[in-house]
Amino acid sequence: MKKFDVKQIRKDFPTLSQKVNGKPLVYLDNAATTHKPNFVLDAMIDYYEKHNANPNRGAHYLGVSATELYENAREKVREFINAKSNKEIIFTRNATESLNLIAYSYGMKYVEEDDEIVVCISEHHSNIVPWQKIANLKKAKLKFIYLNEDYRLNMDEVYTKITDKTKIVGIAQMSNVLGTVYPVKQIVEYAHSKGAITIIDGAQSAPHIKIDVIDINTDFLVFSGHKMLGPMGIGVLYGKEELLEEMPPFLMGGDMIEYVEEQNTTFAELPHRFEAGTPNVEGAVGLTAAIDYIEEIGLDNINTHGHKLTSYALEKLMAIPYVKIYGPKDLDNRGAVISFSVEGCHPHDVSTIVDTYGVALRAGHHCAQPLMKYLNAPATSRISFYIYNTKSEIDIFIDSLKNVRKWLGYGS
Repeated sequence: MKKFDVKQIRKDFPTLSQKVNGKPLVYLDNAATTHKPNFVLDAMIDYYEKHNANPNRGAHYLGVSATELYENAREKVREFINAKSNKEIIFTRNATESLNLIAYSYGMKYVEEDDEIVVCISEHHSNIVPWQKIANLKKAKLKFIYLNEDYRLNMDEVYTKITDKTKIVGIAQMSNVLGTVYPVKQIVEYAHSKGAITIIDGAQSAPHIKIDVIDINTDFLVFSGHKMLGPMGIGVLYGKEELLEEMPPFLMGGDMIEYVEEQNTTFAELPHRFEAGTPNVEGAVGLTAAIDYIEEIGLDNINTHGHKLTSYALEKLMAIPYVKIYGPKDLDNRGAVISFSVEGCHPHDVSTIVDTYGVALRAGHHCAQPLMKYLNAPATSRISFYIYNTKSEIDIFIDSLKNVRKWLGYGS
């Protein structure tokens, strides 16, 4: 692990050197996707230049090389989240596909009429819409856990909503809107006591927090490579081996079969039965490099840096009287994501205006419309930080934000 040096880290990211509207790029949309260091880009170029082949098929040198790189990526992910076996690591396109795989495989097989599926109101649509579909198809009930006025979970709400009828509990470890980090280990323990299985959406937490699936004891975990310095198009589904063994395949086709006859098919062993077709080897190679890069910096260092930036930004935002913050206003169990609104200004206008100052932030419902309705906010603005962001960038953002109302005719 090397010393955390933001100036040195920024040199690794070619995207950050460009200018937007003649201003240095200030990228504060990391909850949507992160930029890729040269280390990741070089690894993917090296794959295409020296190892490109279809894995698990050809017995020639390139086929074997591509297979080794792909399976090495699986082992790297297993180590990253401390899974027991690489059979428990399934590669998908993203966290969304991973959640759909669980819904249409586990959910369709095991959810029955009058069963309950419980999720948090702050979930991304990816952890709501598939369960709406399953609940409708199976005549089950979809229930929501709500938040207190501090944008955190009251465990009494958890104990009330999860019952003996609950079959599945799904929750994001970190909210992509509020930044709240939820007590997933406690939730998993209680859900298991009621006979339910648990699904953790780690899309926001995996880039910032060390995840140990054995310690948490969750049944499933999902995350995406592109939110943690890796390429788009590669995602991960972790599932306990004993559960995956009993689940039917989600997609059918090449590479997930054992034997195919005219009227019958037997499926491959784990993990390949859930990975139909030619896999995204370059994505897996890029994810391997991203994990190596993250581990070289250290997740503790990343988390500490995120806390420092979040604390600084919260202090600056709370000093502006016409700004409202959605999410915890302290650092207790919160991540490097801040959603806010500017009085009298639509978030899309805020985003467009600060973009003229080179500042990239997110505006909209953030794929969390049920949460927006719960908050009585049709949309918000959102900033989110990662390893290459600095306090000076926050200062630029704050200055640009103070000009938004002037642009819209408020005078200040």
